[in-house]
Amino acid sequence: MSAQTALAASVERSFSASYAQARERFLTAAKACRAELRSFGLEVRGAEGEALATDVALIGAEGAKAVLIVSSATHGVEGFCGSACQLALMADAELLARAARSGVALLLIHAVNPYGFSWISRTNEDNIDLNRNAQDFGGPLPANPGYAELHPLLLPAAWPPDEANRRAVADHIARHGALRYRDAVSKGQYTHPDGLFFGGAARSASLRTLEQVLRTQAAAFAEIGWIDVHTGLGPWGHGEKIFAGRRDAEEVARARRWWGADIAVPFAGTSSSADITGHLASTIYAACPDARRTLMALEFGTVPFEEMVDALRGEAWLRRHPEAPQALAAIVRKTIRDAFYCELPAWQGMVLGQSRLAILQALLGLAGQAD
Repeated sequence: MSAQTALAASVERSFSASYAQARERFLTAAKACRAELRSFGLEVRGAEGEALATDVALIGAEGAKAVLIVSSATHGVEGFCGSACQLALMADAELLARAARSGVALLLIHAVNPYGFSWISRTNEDNIDLNRNAQDFGGPLPANPGYAELHPLLLPAAWPPDEANRRAVADHIARHGALRYRDAVSKGQYTHPDGLFFGGAARSASLRTLEQVLRTQAAAFAEIGWIDVHTGLGPWGHGEKIFAGRRDAEEVARARRWWGADIAVPFAGTSSSADITGHLASTIYAACPDARRTLMALEFGTVPFEEMVDALRGEAWLRRHPEAPQALAAIVRKTIRDAFYCELPAWQGMVLGQSRLAILQALLGLAGQAD
């Protein structure tokens, strides 16, 4: 079999057409790997009437001193990509054997946000962005006055927006700059439950599930690496390696030793991502306090930021208008899917190649070969 044929076959078996298919493939592959499986169901149903769950596969834990976490669908619809990376890993005999030889277990968390994966939404059943939700809701929440100013423009009365609305958004960007617009829109807000990048009013059920998984299945390991797979930001097909840990120079340096000097650091202004708080990976510090932790979000680019925001605007409008005609709702859903997932084999091949490299680098780092 040629390399090109092998890649095509890997793409075919890794990228799924729906959450239901992705879940079935994940469970089948995990059983073939003799994984320890656990499932955490939601009360709501999926778009096809299917049961929704976060499924967790722990592979090779016996005797391992380190664990590599690979998670998917933190932002629902982004799960098409993340699930494919997990399936490709479980089909990769060489990587699995390397992990076993290195004493590294694999903890695969499939569909952190299964609702969004199934319903083609970035947010969960309560419109919560799980990557802004890990906050102390007993104290003051991060303020984002820039979003409050934009909210009426971002969610117009009718969809698609008319020319006056688009002109008003463009004027706002011209006055304040594209970077300030990006941060106001995307860094997270806690004042408009029907808006974009809403961080919630309390910790979501999915976040509590993740904390439980980390406490019960990761905390016993001395070394933890984590790759959380995302899509949407950056150049088409490029996997931006975004540091996802604390503001700690030692952690940043270790991540660079593992994944390269080009790892992007949001709080240093070197990432396409805004410097957010309440991100999902931060839960590991309380859940696994005794481990050495090295965290990265792997973000695959799809469309320009403005197109991505437009897709999210349409989705937010549709949630506010469930009575919308079916034809319009279908267009909105397709626009969301296309903004966070590309079905072209070239893009998919780029994803699998870069994902494999990032996993290999993490295995080397966890085995002490990159320190």
